[in-house]
Order: sequence, then structure tokens, then C-alpha cells
Amino acid sequence: MAVAAGKMARVASRMRGGGSAMPGLVVEKLDPRFLSHALADLAGGVVVVTGTNGKTTTTKMLVAILREHGLTVFTNPTGSNFTRGVISAMLSELSLSGRLKADLAVLELDEAHALKFAAEVRPTHSLLLNVARDQLDRFAEIDHTARLLGELAAQTTTGVVLNLNDSFVSRIAGRVPDGVLVTYFGVDPSIADRLPELQEADVRFEDDFTPPEPTDADGLLKPHDERSFEVRFGAADQVGPMVLNQRGLAAMINATAATSTARALLGSEFRNATAVAALERVQPPFGRGEIINADGQPLELVLVKNPAGFTVALSTYGNTPVTTMVAINDDYADGRDVSWLYDVSFESLQGRGVALTSGVRAYDMALRLQYDDVAVAQVEPDLEAALERFLATYKNEPKRIFCTYTAMMALRRNLAGRYGLPNFGEEARL
Repeated sequence: MAVAAGKMARVASRMRGGGSAMPGLVVEKLDPRFLSHALADLAGGVVVVTGTNGKTTTTKMLVAILREHGLTVFTNPTGSNFTRGVISAMLSELSLSGRLKADLAVLELDEAHALKFAAEVRPTHSLLLNVARDQLDRFAEIDHTARLLGELAAQTTTGVVLNLNDSFVSRIAGRVPDGVLVTYFGVDPSIADRLPELQEADVRFEDDFTPPEPTDADGLLKPHDERSFEVRFGAADQVGPMVLNQRGLAAMINATAATSTARALLGSEFRNATAVAALERVQPPFGRGEIINADGQPLELVLVKNPAGFTVALSTYGNTPVTTMVAINDDYADGRDVSWLYDVSFESLQGRGVALTSGVRAYDMALRLQYDDVAVAQVEPDLEAALERFLATYKNEPKRIFCTYTAMMALRRNLAGRYGLPNFGEEARL
């Protein structure tokens, strides 16, 4: 009954253009234990990917590597990372008996909902990416988020992969149960000076934390230049070189995390060349540096949701000469408190200014830019009207939109209708 009702809700939701989580909510109401039933028979286990930044991209990369190795993988490709979003993604692949035909599941989960999921289905493996201030109204300060990840690690049954360079995360090794394998991913010491732009300083502890020395089981990112890199497992084992379709150091670190986790999952079946081939074909998930052909000119859609993420986005995308729009919402999925915008430096936008600010907090964003002497040409809170104006006024120029989550979803839906782009969820099948 739950599967049938969920499938019907899924059809209705798509006809109305609704969100990806509503069918899952219907199923949860009818069968609160649905997840444990549906995922009970996966021989390869259940992998949870969580952390503040990079969940969607890393999950997509990990799934690509595993599928390239011949595995059938269930995942939640829409980026709806609450438990009901996982169920909604599952409905299209379930028979009416409620059984999922897959070797394993790789699931992106929100830091808080990962624990709700683990209460229902204990993950066999967890990949814990990083901790940063994000959605302060939900998570408060970052030590609370670190505790959430620690609790997830304590619920994991087989293996945990931790960020060696994020002391909030690497400290979690002490909470992993006996018998559960701990491995790490990180960066080569030669580029450690570039990490402060990507992560928060750890000020919780009086003691200086020294991360463990990496072993041959731990993957370290070694860039060759700004595009090419390899992942090293000890001195004699390198995955790469490779070049991704997504720019920036953060994308390389995500690829390192995915590669390290795939190697931990596959063991002796892991093939270096197979992983490289998979990663080099991965396209950016929608809104994460995705490039759209808008009337013959590139339009880049870049998700921003916290100080660390926006800072990285500006350093990665902000130095090329394009026309810029910034769209900031404050819905639940964005975080209601937007004071974090004052922890981001926008000086890199001073040269060309910002063509438009939009979204619920369009005027707040314009005021914030004024403090950094960034000129704003227009303010239009209505996202649809702002996008129409942005595309028409700057038709013959390369363009970029920095946007929070719900703003990105609305803009991406509009752009999909204009330019025939895949709908949410379809990209995983392309």
C-alpha cells in the first residue's frame, strides 16, 4: 500500500511541478519502517555521505566510480537529502513488493537527517566530509554539527572514511566502534596552505590536535596544476592524472573523498584506470558549477549556502570576466539566518559589479555588497522577473548566478523549461 500510494503521489507531484520529497512523506506516513524494509537485502550495504559542503557532488562521483566497476547502485540523485527525499527517489526503482534491486545504496544525507536515517537503517559505511557554519537556525554552531557526525560514525557497522585535514572530522576516529575500519582522505602536505579558504578554524579545544599520519590506505590529493591532479595511496599507487568537468580545488577534494571511499568499499576489486574514466565523465550536478547554453552564451549556476562555500565559489569562479547575478532566499532549506553573508568577502566582484540581486533577501544582499564597494545595477526580489531581465539585458555576454538552494531550484526549473535541460533526477540516468 505504501509503495502504491507513493508512486501515485510521485506522478501527481510531477504533474504539478512539485518538490521531490512529497511522495516520500506520503510513504512515511503509511509505513514508518519503510526504509528498513526496502534496504534490508542489499548485499553490498548502505553508504551514507554527509557533511556541510560537497555532499551532492561527492555522492555523484562515488556512484559513478562504483557503477563503472559494474555494480548496480541505488542513490538519491535529486539532492533531496532528507529521509523522505531518499524514499521519493527510491519509488521509481521499486516493484510493488517494495524490494530494491541493487548491489548497494549510496545516499547523500543532511547532517541531522543522517541520524534519523541511522535510527531506521544502520549504515555499513559512512563518508564524513567536513564541518562548517551552515543554517545556524537548525544546527547552531559547528561543534553541534561535529557531534552529529560523531554520532553517525558510532552507528556505522563496517567502515568510516574521514577528512584528515578537518580536525572536527578527523577527531571523530575516537568515536568509531571497535572492529570498524577507519580510513582517511586529505591533501598532500605541499598544498596544505590552501586549505584555510575551504574550512573553518577549530577553536573548540585547548589542545593542539595532530591528525594521524596517513597510511597507504588513505587517499591524498596531489594537484599537477589548476586542472590536473592525482590521488595518491602511498608512494607507489596513484589514481590519475585526471581532469574533471568541474573546476576548483573543492571539486578535486570531493573526487579524492569519492576515490578513497570507493577503494575502501571495493578492496582488491578497485581499478585505478576505471576510477579515472568514471570521474572524468562526471558532469557537475545541477547548480554546482553547471554550465547552461543560454542563447549561445554560457550561463553558470553556482550554489552558495554558507561562508566557506561562498568564499570557495568566489575564488573558483569569481575572477573571470562575466556578468553576475546573486539570488538569496531564506527559506527553511536555505537557513533563515542570512547574517553569514557578512563573513564573506566580495571584493573580487568590485571590478565589474553585480548586475542584479534577487530572491527574498535581494535588498539584504545589495546592502551587503555596498559595504564591500561592489556596485549593484538593479534589485529585483522576484526570481522569475529577475531571470527574465538578466537574460534579456545581457543576452550577448557570459553570465553567472550565485544562488542559495531554493533560489537555485526555482531558477534551474525555469532554465530547464527555456532550454530543454534534464529535469531533477533525470541527470542520473544520462
